[in-house]
Amino acid sequence: MQYLQAFLCGGVLCAVGQLLIDKTQLTPARILTGYVVAGVLLQAVGVYQAVADWGGAGATVPLTGFGYALAKGVEKAVAQQGLLGALTGGLTAASGGVAAAVVFGVVMAVLCKPRNKR
Repeated sequence: MQYLQAFLCGGVLCAVGQLLIDKTQLTPARILTGYVVAGVLLQAVGVYQAVADWGGAGATVPLTGFGYALAKGVEKAVAQQGLLGALTGGLTAASGGVAAAVVFGVVMAVLCKPRNKR
């Protein structure tokens, strides 16, 4: 059942993104940025935790999940460190995912030998 919930949650997020691409003049970069901001805002008002609990990886892997992780990290750091946590919490919470993306990107670049299109 968890796989179905993750599939449905991630599928809805992707479908909304596709509708935004098809029906609006928004660029994909603005939509992706909007997804991160939406994740932060939904976590700030206490909604995204319930979505993440129900949807699992379908909610935490997309960009809304990145925003959720940033907001959750800030919330935790502010509770522990005070105002300084607002500056460091998001970076600490998301550092593992960002580091993994950089490492895997470098590994793929080495293995696939990318070159410029002509």
